[in-house]
Amino acid sequence: MHTLDVLEEALRLASQSGFEVRREWLGESTGGACRIGRKWVLYVDLSLPVDEQLKQVIGALKESEFVSADAATSTTLSRLLA
Repeated sequence: MHTLDVLEEALRLASQSGFEVRREWLGESTGGACRIGRKWVLYVDLSLPVDEQLKQVIGALKESEFVSADAATSTTLSRLLA
């Protein structure tokens, strides 16, 4: 499975799990998840290579208490979330 495919799956999972996903050029800011009021927002830094974007998303999903590896549809994403 290609990194871009895993990234897209991870972003779908994040969205389905309640995150508002924002893909933005953050430059020197750090991407990741934060809570704004009652809403969880996941910022993905488009200035980074795809593999680094995937690391950001996986890190945010692993830190969240409401996303589990069991929710992944591919074995690749499931392994990354474990």
